[in-house]
Amino acid sequence: MTERISLEGKVAAVTGAGRGLGRAYVELLAERGARVVVNDLGTDVSGFGKDSTIAEQVADLVRTRGGEAIAHDSDVATPEGGSDLIATTIGHFGRVDLLVNNAGIGLFESVEETSGEDFRAVIETNLCGVFYCCHEAIPLLKQRGGGYIINISSLAGANPHPRMAAYNASKFGLNGFREAL
Repeated sequence: MTERISLEGKVAAVTGAGRGLGRAYVELLAERGARVVVNDLGTDVSGFGKDSTIAEQVADLVRTRGGEAIAHDSDVATPEGGSDLIATTIGHFGRVDLLVNNAGIGLFESVEETSGEDFRAVIETNLCGVFYCCHEAIPLLKQRGGGYIINISSLAGANPHPRMAAYNASKFGLNGFREAL
């Protein structure tokens, strides 16, 4: 039987944490004892819409199960959003030990169907957002003597699909960024 890893006393910030895999990561981290910052704008998978209650619902779930969590809805696709996520984590919990970069959007469109605005939105969320969060977290992790950064990529970062040009580009870029880290 494998021993379960305890995260008691650790603090995790998770982007794209309101639904799907991001929510599952939050639930697992909290189950293992981590205090969690649940970051999500509440957009759909294409990046449209906004529902600030999505992050709060997940944070509420963690708290009803006896864990500690706060909701956060800054847009990590901007330098200010990435900075605010890490500052909020430090401000509320006093530290950051783990950063899970999961926020992502995607469009099922070919190159000629994709607008420049939509292409930029995917790159800014899926790739730049990871950079902005890492840029803020890494100095703090170094000061503490270490920590963990988990960047969620996709098979699309190795096996492109012709109708996912922007998403493929973002995930190929993320894989290269991971190697640089």
